[in-house]
Amino acid sequence: MKQTVLRSYARLIARKGVNIQKGQDVLIFCDLDQPKFVALLVDECYKAGARKVKVEFSYQPLEKLHVRHQTVTAMAKVEEWEKARLQHYVDTLPCRIYLDSEDPDGLKGINQKKMAKADQKRYPIIKPYFDQMENKHPWCIAAVPGAAWAKKLFPELPKGRAIEKLWEAILFTSRVTDDPIAAWDAHNKDLHDRCEYLNNLGIAELRYRGDNGTKLTVGMIPEGMFLGGEEITLGGQPFDANIPSEECYTSPMRGKAEGIVYATKPLSYNGELIENFWVRFEGGKAVEVHAEKNQALLEQMISMDEGAAYLGECALVPVNSPISESGLLFFNTLFDENAACHLALGMGFTNTIRGFEDKTLEECRAMGINDSMEHVDFMIGYEGLDIDAVTRDGKTVPIFRKGKWAF
Repeated sequence: MKQTVLRSYARLIARKGVNIQKGQDVLIFCDLDQPKFVALLVDECYKAGARKVKVEFSYQPLEKLHVRHQTVTAMAKVEEWEKARLQHYVDTLPCRIYLDSEDPDGLKGINQKKMAKADQKRYPIIKPYFDQMENKHPWCIAAVPGAAWAKKLFPELPKGRAIEKLWEAILFTSRVTDDPIAAWDAHNKDLHDRCEYLNNLGIAELRYRGDNGTKLTVGMIPEGMFLGGEEITLGGQPFDANIPSEECYTSPMRGKAEGIVYATKPLSYNGELIENFWVRFEGGKAVEVHAEKNQALLEQMISMDEGAAYLGECALVPVNSPISESGLLFFNTLFDENAACHLALGMGFTNTIRGFEDKTLEECRAMGINDSMEHVDFMIGYEGLDIDAVTRDGKTVPIFRKGKWAF
């Protein structure tokens, strides 16, 4: 891949993704797959005005070793230096960039129950720090090719060519054109216009119907709103949280979901794939699940805490999005969720409440935003999905027909 194109991508992440302001610190979380691109990104962060850029690498084989050899107590312990670091982040609010490249099946064989127990013990300790940063710092999830991930998409190609093909797919779907910033400005306007239309309807509930068996009704929060594309921190800093992004999303009313929904793509969760699954809701809660592959992991996912079995997001994405039209199944949530309508189990987004700027997190959650240690997106969109909005004045308005926008 040409260095000029990769630099344009790095510049897009730094200047449009997190929109670094002069003097801000930047954290980059990534795997070991593309160190040269990481160096490009660090350079672009400094050119955008960053005061200090810190890179934290991770590596799935090491994670498997840690889980194998450490006790649950050791894995769960939040050391004092970690607490001090988290408090520093609360005080300084650095930009956060997540570069995804991991193998979708890279933790296969890991002791998932042991890892889950450690996470459940660790989360209540770190949660207060992240709550203090909620809606206050810019963040962006983007992607670079990993060798194992590339080979999963293109198994017939040699490793080098598979990586190159995955680069091409990432850059195309991320709108890395001759002028990526201008392309994203236009795309954000389209998403914002669609959200404005949805928000003016006064939606009380969404009804999902599909010939694959999906029949689900989800209640909306009266004060809720759809968001899409560029967001703004409480301090007024615009940013794009996902590159790529094709969704208009909202957080539904906790406890208001009835029916059954079928996933239309595999889900990569905790480094393993869950495939061919459905979820049934009663009283807003996932009361029954079934997967042809990794049933136990799916059951574990919805039992991580009380909120993990409730919905935190409803996202609308047409099947004619660039990612969908690429014809690729990415086995990666960042891309697959932007190829199809999706739902998320777990934590909701407090910034989907009108006037959230003047409310506490607790007040937003009391209004119906779900709270959980989890936020797991799973894809439900396809060419046979219809979605209707029932408005608060009793009208039924078509939102999707055959997987595409109906307006």
